[in-house]
Amino acid sequence: MTRKNTLTAVVAAALATTGFVAVPALADNHMEAKAEAEANIVATAESTGMHNTLVSAVKAAGLAETLTAPGPFTVFAPTDAAFLELPEGTLQSLAQPENKEKLTSVLTYHAVTGKVTADSLTKMIEDNGGKATLTTVQGGTLTAMVEDGNVVIMDAKGGKATVTKADVMTSNGVIHVTDGVFMPA
Repeated sequence: MTRKNTLTAVVAAALATTGFVAVPALADNHMEAKAEAEANIVATAESTGMHNTLVSAVKAAGLAETLTAPGPFTVFAPTDAAFLELPEGTLQSLAQPENKEKLTSVLTYHAVTGKVTADSLTKMIEDNGGKATLTTVQGGTLTAMVEDGNVVIMDAKGGKATVTKADVMTSNGVIHVTDGVFMPA
């Protein structure tokens, strides 16, 4: 069994005991969402088949109602594969009931109030000398920049994630798929 498959099984077991339902990632498939403009952020993420961990975490943290509200919101949505790249034990720790506040902090660190499209984010980056600062719902900041032709988002700890699919429009905002999980300071 590979490290990825072993970790997936461990994470699924840990999350299942706390109300999460983790489904193995569909690896590096591109997002094939039924992302009609009528579907909200949560419904759209559920339909992708590659955001199961994120959706389960959102529900466990009690944030599903918020992300189905009118918004608009911009969500930088890590894939299941991105969650597997977290340091060993991180996801299991966040899944513990006593860490619900920390889980909520991590999840709200991936959301920005308002609808920030790829075009508007690129313009913000260009207008601000190559970097744009985004204030998250959690209260922290993310820094967006372009590296090797890709939009890259850096978190407070210096971790970087690339936007792998931009502008998945929903009824209450927009989703940008990322290949990494952001960690607040």
